[in-house]
Amino acid sequence: MTGTTVEQVMAELAALEDPRMREVNERHGDDHGVNLTKLRAVAKRLKTQQDLARELWKTEDTAARLLALLICRPKAFERDELDTMLREARTPKVHDWLVNYVVKKSPHVEELRLAWFADPDPVVASAGWALTTERVAKKPAGLDLPGLLDAIEAEMKDAPERLQWAMNHCLAQIGIEHPEYRARAIDIGERLEVLKDYPTPPNCTSPFAPAWIGEMVRRQQEKQ
Repeated sequence: MTGTTVEQVMAELAALEDPRMREVNERHGDDHGVNLTKLRAVAKRLKTQQDLARELWKTEDTAARLLALLICRPKAFERDELDTMLREARTPKVHDWLVNYVVKKSPHVEELRLAWFADPDPVVASAGWALTTERVAKKPAGLDLPGLLDAIEAEMKDAPERLQWAMNHCLAQIGIEHPEYRARAIDIGERLEVLKDYPTPPNCTSPFAPAWIGEMVRRQQEKQ
C-alpha cells in the first residue's frame, strides 16, 4: 500500500488508541495506548516504506515511531542517523525496538556498539551493552569476556536501571553460553544480588543472573 500519508496513518493510530492500555503502558514509561498486535497488522498492510517511516519518526509520537521501526528498511539508515534516533528514543519500547529490529540489521552495528558502549549517557550505554550481549551469544570471537565481567562486577550494582538491566542480561548470557566463565558469572550475580528479589510470575525465568543461568543451562542439557 503506497501513497499513504502521515496524516492518514496518524488518524488510524488515533482510532486504535485504548485509554486503559495507555494507562498500563505508562507505568513502564511507554506513552501510547495502541495494541501491538494491531500495530503490527497496520505495518503488515503498509509493507516497507522507508520515506514514510522517516516521516512517522519525525512526529515524535511513540505509536508512530514504533510503526516506523516496523516499516523501515534497516540497512537504509546512515550511522549518524541511527545514533541520533537512539538519542531521540524517549521511551523504553521505542529504544528496544530500534536496537533489536533496526540497529542489529544495520551494516553500522559494530561501530555503533563500540561508540554507545562507552557513552556517558546510561540509556545510550545500555544499547551498547544490548548489542554486546548479542555478540556474546552469536559472535563472541574478539570480545574480551573477562573484561566484560570485570566491568559488570565493578559497575552493575550502582548502575541506573536501564543500564543495570542491560549489564545483567550480558552477565547471564556469558554464563549461559560460555561454560569456562559460568562459575565466575554466577559468583558475580550472587555477590551483587541485582534483581534477586524481582517479582517473577510462575513459569517465567527470574532475571536474577544465577537463577537465569541455571535455568537456561538446565534446558540446554535436557535437549542434548
